Amino acid sequence: MSTTSHPGRFRCCGVLIDALEPHGAVQALLTSQHGTPRRTHLCNAYTLSLALRDAKYRDLLNAADINFSDGHYVAMVGRKRGMSEMTERVYGPELMYNTMSQGREQGLKHYLYGSSPETVAKLREALEEKLPGVEIVGAESPPFRPLTDEESVEMVRRITSLKPDIVWVGIGTPRQDEFVAEYADRLQATVVPVGAAFDFWSGNKPMAPKFMREHGLEWVYRFATEPRRLWKRYLVGNSMFVYGVVTDKRRSRKLDRAS
Repeated sequence: MSTTSHPGRFRCCGVLIDALEPHGAVQALLTSQHGTPRRTHLCNAYTLSLALRDAKYRDLLNAADINFSDGHYVAMVGRKRGMSEMTERVYGPELMYNTMSQGREQGLKHYLYGSSPETVAKLREALEEKLPGVEIVGAESPPFRPLTDEESVEMVRRITSLKPDIVWVGIGTPRQDEFVAEYADRLQATVVPVGAAFDFWSGNKPMAPKFMREHGLEWVYRFATEPRRLWKRYLVGNSMFVYGVVTDKRRSRKLDRAS
């Protein structure tokens, strides 16, 4: 698929990204409706570094309906490639909160899927307290292993019976992206993987200061707070992302020919 045939999209590290800024991203999600499945992903430097190393994962992302630029440097690449409207990243936790807030007026229904039982319960309680009237129709924590066939069928039945418009998923990258690809059609909803948003809005972990988030320094804050868990993600992932951006022109020609 050539990016030239899709105005408002650009390719970064081999992945097609939609040129949506935060307001446009929220507006896109506000059109969600149960019965109309949509696959979405939030692409940051780490996500795209994984796509560079795994063609199957790259293809999974490219099959999405919307790929948001969840990264300061991803949005910056978009601006450099002609998407002047991309002045800010689409930050997952803010996308989730603002969509829930603005969706109250139209009765948008939400389902929370991810994290631990304690965290997802705290998340639901916190959001309902911050956003009076928000319709969170269900919340659950999956097991920390692949679902059995029986569990998968039951999970789909359980969620679809509540008819959510949006299913928010927080089970970590790349697992949550694989969940989107596998289940969006079966859940008949817009499925949005927002990762750390579950920990942030539940109060489990602090969000980076706003000035760090707005200037591409969130990774420094998170690395400083969890160095053992995140060192590989940021030190290796960020280096791979830079390599991917630098070599994108050659990669794009190859992908365009293949499509």
